Amino acid sequence: MRAIRHLFDLSSVKRHFPPATLDAIQHAIVASEHRHLGEIVFAVESSLPFAEVLRSRSARERAHGAFARLRVWNTEHNTGVLVYLLLADHAIEIVADRGIAAKVDEAQWQPICALMQKHFSAGDYERGAIAGIDAIGELLIRHFPANGERDPDELPDRPVLL
Repeated sequence: MRAIRHLFDLSSVKRHFPPATLDAIQHAIVASEHRHLGEIVFAVESSLPFAEVLRSRSARERAHGAFARLRVWNTEHNTGVLVYLLLADHAIEIVADRGIAAKVDEAQWQPICALMQKHFSAGDYERGAIAGIDAIGELLIRHFPANGERDPDELPDRPVLL
C-alpha cells in the first residue's frame, strides 16, 4: 500500500500548501526567530522516489537526509531545527541540531508533531504548520532566548518543497 501512495502521489503539496499558506508559514518562522537564537526550516515532500520506497526508507531517515542537504546543522550556535513532512506517509519529523538536542529531549518533539497532525487530519495544513512552529519557538525561547542579541538569519525562512 505504501508503494502505491508514493507511486501515484495522491497528496499534492500544492493543494495542501498553496502560496498563501507558504507565505503564512514563512511569516510565522520569521516572527518566531526574532524571539530566540534558533533557526527553523520547514520542508515538505509529497512522496519518495520509488527507489527509496523499495529500500524501505523511513520518513525519519529521509528527514535526516534533508537536514544534511538543507544544511540545517550549519548554524553558528548549532541551533537549527528541521520540520519535515512526508505527505504520502502522513509523517511529521522534527530533527534538531546538537546544540538543541543537548537541552531538548527527543520526547519533547512528539507532542508538537501530534498537535500538527491533529490539524493536518482536519485538513487545516496552515494552522497545523503554524501551531507547530509556535510550539517549537516556545521550546527554543525557553532554552535559547534572544536576550537582545542580534541573531543573523542563517537559513531560509521560506518553506522548502522537496
